[in-house]
Amino acid sequence: MRPSRTEAAADLIITRCTVLVHDDQERIGFREDAAIVVRDGLVASVTGAADVAGLVAVERLDARGQVVLPGLINCHTHAPMVALRGLAEDLPTEEWFNDVVWPVESNLTEKDVELGARLACAEMIRAGVTCFADHYFSMDTVAAVVAECGIRAHLGEAYFSSQGPQGREKSVEFALRHRGAAGGRITTALAPHAPYTVTDADLAATAQLALEHGLPVHLHAAENRDQTETSLARHGLTPIEVLDRTGLLATDLLIAHGTGITERDLPVLERASGRVAVATAPRGYLRFGWPDTTPIRALRAIGIPVGLATDGAASNNSLDVWESMALTSLVQKSTEGNPRWLTSRQALHHATLQSARAVGLGDSIGSVAPGRRADLILVDLTGPHTQPVHDLAATLVHSARSADVRTTIVDGRVLMRDRELLTLDVPAVVRELGDRLPALVDRSHGRRIQEYDT
Repeated sequence: MRPSRTEAAADLIITRCTVLVHDDQERIGFREDAAIVVRDGLVASVTGAADVAGLVAVERLDARGQVVLPGLINCHTHAPMVALRGLAEDLPTEEWFNDVVWPVESNLTEKDVELGARLACAEMIRAGVTCFADHYFSMDTVAAVVAECGIRAHLGEAYFSSQGPQGREKSVEFALRHRGAAGGRITTALAPHAPYTVTDADLAATAQLALEHGLPVHLHAAENRDQTETSLARHGLTPIEVLDRTGLLATDLLIAHGTGITERDLPVLERASGRVAVATAPRGYLRFGWPDTTPIRALRAIGIPVGLATDGAASNNSLDVWESMALTSLVQKSTEGNPRWLTSRQALHHATLQSARAVGLGDSIGSVAPGRRADLILVDLTGPHTQPVHDLAATLVHSARSADVRTTIVDGRVLMRDRELLTLDVPAVVRELGDRLPALVDRSHGRRIQEYDT
């Protein structure tokens, strides 16, 4: 579409780039020598570079040698846990939780959460992540960081049944108070931790509250096969069947991990009346030595969107969704024993539209198209590790790195330009967090916020 020369000045024009686009069948393609016109936080048009030569803009970016992608979406993380990066290494899941993570999290203050969230947002913006789904504590503080730094976020205040009714009530109050905040960049969810830490009664109450208030739900479930086997032994039901029995599959539900989803769960998920999605974070599964991974192919066959995630940096060591995209493709090939699954184009589809749907934003982000929010990243492919380019999709998934992201834009606002962060002061955050670490990581008190027993 050729922009009219009589139109008012655009807020931003990105020109001379290659753009990742989706056709009407949602297949990935690329438009070369293109331009993107942004107005009022939205993509106004995707056109040819020559068509915008005379169009006035407040800001113009020459993106020669770069590819414009929809901003990446981290569909499940715990952003403030970057403060625990590298603290609990080479441990099985139970020891990781009980001996290190949950004792340390009992020390968390709002200031620790704030600093962790700032560092995490800086890391994600530099890695081309424009939206993240977070499930943690002191989320008022995280929401304030999101509002300030300009990123988009889907936030839920986590709770355990051991907190009593006030835990669930706090989760509801947070979701209602912050829904649509930061100019619409913040969406919210109810956030029970998991079926093994939240009772059936609390899960059922959460489902009822979600339907009553029109809120989605974000929780961990069937994280690994051990959890599924333990649930079967204790309750005669898989974790997914517990979600069904308690009414959560009638809500808009985001399930973290799902490597323990079994064949008996698939018809249960398929007949769910709510919009159910799964977030996969393969690096953590490899790190814990889990024998299974998220069954993406089976889930896609029954219409369940699977988005890409990192989980927290305490279990992943990074918040790099770019790495998650490459690992998802490789792990799926290995698991399926089939080099044709997951292809590079399929991986890009999961990183874009599938991830947008997973966090309930499939109508507004996840593709570069007129009317979509202008959440965009510019990726430089001129480095020696990305040349020559025979297959652009494969180059993006398997050769490019998060460090190749040059510019990150959310709602039309540039948050990073030429690798320079514009909304966060990382050295100041690192200094202050470093001063607080001795008190944060102390475990001599013997407390823990919960017990992992699955």
